[in-house]
Amino acid sequence: MMLLRTCCYLEFDIEVQTPFIFMLRPRSGSQQWVISEEYRHTPWLPVFEFTDPYGNLCQRLTAPPGNLIINTVSEIMVSDTSDGLSGAPFVEIENLPDSVLNYLLPSRFCESDRFLNLATEITFACLPGYDQVSAIEHWVRDNIAYEMEGSDIQLSATEINQRGSGVCRDFSHMGIALCRSLSIPARLVVGYLHGLVPMDLHAWFEAYVGGRWYTFDATQAELTGGYVAIGYGRDAADVAIFNQFGPPSNLITKQISVVQSEQDNSFIQLNGL
Repeated sequence: MMLLRTCCYLEFDIEVQTPFIFMLRPRSGSQQWVISEEYRHTPWLPVFEFTDPYGNLCQRLTAPPGNLIINTVSEIMVSDTSDGLSGAPFVEIENLPDSVLNYLLPSRFCESDRFLNLATEITFACLPGYDQVSAIEHWVRDNIAYEMEGSDIQLSATEINQRGSGVCRDFSHMGIALCRSLSIPARLVVGYLHGLVPMDLHAWFEAYVGGRWYTFDATQAELTGGYVAIGYGRDAADVAIFNQFGPPSNLITKQISVVQSEQDNSFIQLNGL
């Protein structure tokens, strides 16, 4: 296990009163345990939190004209190794949990109904399940050029396949679309990755095989630990770290850091991690 300290600093220049929805709070689960959190905003404003249909923690506020600063700091225990399982079997549709079924369907940025032929070609020699997803991950890594600089342009999997390049979000959309075309549930995850270069928020995808979700990341040559999930969804439309409504506000500063902290072994043993 490893103890990570994640920091996210956002500063906006706001011209008119603007409603926001943020998604910046990680939650504890089977793959991570949130030990402590700080969530500060300047100026002080009423903030209302709700849980969206995917279980993500979202914060609503209405910012007045001027500068808005959001600063979050979290300490989170995560795995320092990959938990992949070659050979994990395909789960028949009739045996999937109800909560997973939505991740089988085409979505705005993952037009899985257009990728069956390509997915079949990529995975023709693979055992159904994890090995198919692994082959898809490798194909995306080998056939889509990774752009390290972020992009504000939202592209679908079909557009990325035609373009042949993209950022981490686009790699994930390709992997998701290909998996769903084979009736393998897949979802987008947004969060942090320890050691990411250049450091920024990151996106990867998970596929449901063998009765659970497994992590896949086509942007990394080798899957390791150090992932901290903030939000889950069908695609990027569901997991934006912020949505603002009305005239566009200018994001003038974004600073992200992920550093490893000293582990408290007594805490780990107490919580069975």
